[in-house]
Amino acid sequence: MKLLYILCLLAAMSWSCSDSDETTTDVITPDTEMEEAVALEALTLLDVPYGNDPAQVYDIYLPAGRSAAKTKMIILIHGGGWTEGDKENVSAFINLVQSQHPDYGVVNMNYILADPPAIPAFPNQFLDVQAVINQLNDTGSELQFNNEYAFIGLSAGAHIAMMYDYTYDVDDQVKFVANIVGPADFTDPFYADGPGFEIYIAALTDETAYPEDANYSELLSPAKVVTASASPTLQFYGDQDPLVPLTNGQRLDTALSNAGVPHIFTIYEGGHGDWDATSYLDVQQKIGAYIDLYLPIED
Repeated sequence: MKLLYILCLLAAMSWSCSDSDETTTDVITPDTEMEEAVALEALTLLDVPYGNDPAQVYDIYLPAGRSAAKTKMIILIHGGGWTEGDKENVSAFINLVQSQHPDYGVVNMNYILADPPAIPAFPNQFLDVQAVINQLNDTGSELQFNNEYAFIGLSAGAHIAMMYDYTYDVDDQVKFVANIVGPADFTDPFYADGPGFEIYIAALTDETAYPEDANYSELLSPAKVVTASASPTLQFYGDQDPLVPLTNGQRLDTALSNAGVPHIFTIYEGGHGDWDATSYLDVQQKIGAYIDLYLPIED
């Protein structure tokens, strides 16, 4: 995938750019020796279960020197049309976060993939995010990290991230959402006028979880459910995307503006994440700025 390749390249560049030929000498005092003796080492835990299904697992990457008082978490959510994909598809973002924001933790989660009509996507995949956050809340003190989060979601993962933040995050633990080519409005004629779309979205939805007369296209559209309590949202869309049209980004941009939610709407030349290296560098820089602004680490 071009996205994965470019992000890996940018991560490698970030490491090399931070290197320095200068030699420094640390002054060691009894106090600093004590601090180093008790400082936590970096910790990586893979395929941590958060439910009974084999797909309900996440990887967690915790930095050295972390603490429950200051270390905050960035949660990655992969795409794949709600029916495919894996956390490995977004692994390049782990290096990007660790290279540019080494004091943050990263969670890379899987969720139960839909297999309609037997296994619906909605609201199950939103509830999987809830289960991950509940488990992180419960283990934060033990593993030494703070229960404040941000989402980076790609495609369907961005849709899941926005829906969770806009409708489930009642305690405001999510501080911002980075939406990379996420479906945002299923009432857009691009979707609504498509042959068989109503049947498709109904097949993805557990009808027992919603009112009998529910309009799924509205209930499952971030642009239709966003309110003033939503978290700041970064939007990244391509101007020639055959899967998630630019009109979806424009509709979300209008909805965020009307709700008074801080956001940035960025359009790149290209398709569904099929952008050039300069565009991906811009994605990286804007996400980094949002981390510093909305998920700051307090001294």
